[in-house]
Amino acid sequence: MPYQHLLVTTVGPITTVTLNRADKRNALALNVMQELTVALRTIAKTEARGVILAANGPVFSAGHNFADMAGATLEQARELFTVCTVMMDTIQSIPQPVVARVHALATAGGCQLVASCDLAVAADTASFAIPGGKAGLFCHTPLVAIARNVGRKRALEMALTGDAIDAATAADWGLINKAVPTDQLEAATLDLIQRATRGSALSKDLGKQGFYRQVDLPQQQAYAFAVERMASAALLPDSQEGIAAFLGKRSAVYVQMPDRDA
Repeated sequence: MPYQHLLVTTVGPITTVTLNRADKRNALALNVMQELTVALRTIAKTEARGVILAANGPVFSAGHNFADMAGATLEQARELFTVCTVMMDTIQSIPQPVVARVHALATAGGCQLVASCDLAVAADTASFAIPGGKAGLFCHTPLVAIARNVGRKRALEMALTGDAIDAATAADWGLINKAVPTDQLEAATLDLIQRATRGSALSKDLGKQGFYRQVDLPQQQAYAFAVERMASAALLPDSQEGIAAFLGKRSAVYVQMPDRDA
């Protein structure tokens, strides 16, 4: 389907979604977030094995569009941040791994967008910030995703100071997987998504959803959930095929796919 603010391209098993509002610094305006949510949900129902989230222009994403908030009522502001939350949750709920390819500054909601992706690769010239701490509106919602990547002290340092961190620091803190030279960014991102999508697509889907279900649970509850998930998954045809292939010293042939309509 045609998109107004995005470019969506598919090459082989990988679909790339590109934010395409360079003149607006790829701000996450209400209609942009709604469109991105639709695009992700549409891709979820395809045979794509992985998704790359990229952007055009000098900024990856400048975060929320202040014009959406100027003079807003409580109901309008609540809708804006609810739409944003739905979009972020959609990234983690679709069956495909999603890798952010960050070529430049990702700030506020744009930094939240990177943190919400399953994986992320950045150019070594990129930077990341949640600048509300040195302005008038604290970055409450971006902090939810960022704290779940970098931990409390580092998240609060970013949030309270509002200072940007460089890509090397972002990698060291766990906000992204790696920082690479700009001319290697596309190749490094493609390499990561290809490695993250090999094997059984169904197994990958169950693994991704299982991770987000258990990661914030207390350890005992996390193990209880994971035991049931792994035990039931071990009985699936793809799992048995992988076991048989290993024992038979042959290549596995996986046939099961995730329920794309779930």
